[in-house]
Amino acid sequence: MALLQPRASPCSVSSFIHHPHSLALKSSTNLTFTKPRSSVCKASWQELVGVVVFSAIPFTAVKAIANSAVGESLQRRLEERKKVAVENSSRFRGLAEKARKQSLWYGEERPRWLGPIPYDYPAYLTGELPGDYGFDVVGLSRDPVAFQKYFNFEILHARWAMLAALGALIPEILDLLGAFHFVEPVWWRVGYSKLKGDTLDYLGIPGLHVAGSQGVIVIAICQALLMVGPEYARYCGIEALEPLGIYLPGDVNYPGGELFDPLNLSRDPVAFEELKVKEIKNGRLAMVAWLGFYSQAALTGKGPVQNLLEHISDPLHNNVLSALKFM
Repeated sequence: MALLQPRASPCSVSSFIHHPHSLALKSSTNLTFTKPRSSVCKASWQELVGVVVFSAIPFTAVKAIANSAVGESLQRRLEERKKVAVENSSRFRGLAEKARKQSLWYGEERPRWLGPIPYDYPAYLTGELPGDYGFDVVGLSRDPVAFQKYFNFEILHARWAMLAALGALIPEILDLLGAFHFVEPVWWRVGYSKLKGDTLDYLGIPGLHVAGSQGVIVIAICQALLMVGPEYARYCGIEALEPLGIYLPGDVNYPGGELFDPLNLSRDPVAFEELKVKEIKNGRLAMVAWLGFYSQAALTGKGPVQNLLEHISDPLHNNVLSALKFM
């Protein structure tokens, strides 16, 4: 695996640090290389407190607004229009159920993972959920409660994988096209610099060490805290943000509303049911793609876009077999 070479002066870079179960953090940074440190976390207590406080700002702000006069006013306004909103969401769910029954992608007549090949598909997979192709070779979905839980986990990881893949690919593409210069566009090398204890100045502001020399431990803490809020709101569904006067008409996986559907993509029930299938299919592809990103980084020390271009230019000498041969 290629090592990140130290540089003599601070350089501007856009960094993406990937967490296995979440969206990669993206920030415009100054990257200053220092001598490797013996410990991953070398933060002072002031830096640690600063990161935790920064991460807690959204939760504190939401709580403060909910308990204020503004929050009370928002809740009163919500109660006034909630009855109509509940009726509309109930009507939409009925239309969505009808659209699902008529859709090619749901029910007993949906496409199966083996296509025309005869196979004894599990009877408990009825095509109720999007992306159900009858594939459950180890029987994880026998229990209906577990089935719903696994689908919830799958769609969560699928969404984060799609966003993280975008964060890993875009800087490398922009750098190769010359549209924007990055000192280090490859996603894993920025994380590697943090493991060495290098200092990151966030937003390109010298000295702004919101996630500075303390390494990946505090970055992971900060990221986890910032993710808890939106995931809590999504998981709790309708009642999560009502103290702020926000009504979420959907369910745990598809909350909808102004926050989770700002483009109003769910206004057409038929199109919405198809979008659910497209989302989970692309999300599964993104999760598999991340396995490829990891493997490529370990075998070649290069980014996924560079590996793709090299394979296209000379597929006989730049492929999986050649990479394994030169391990």
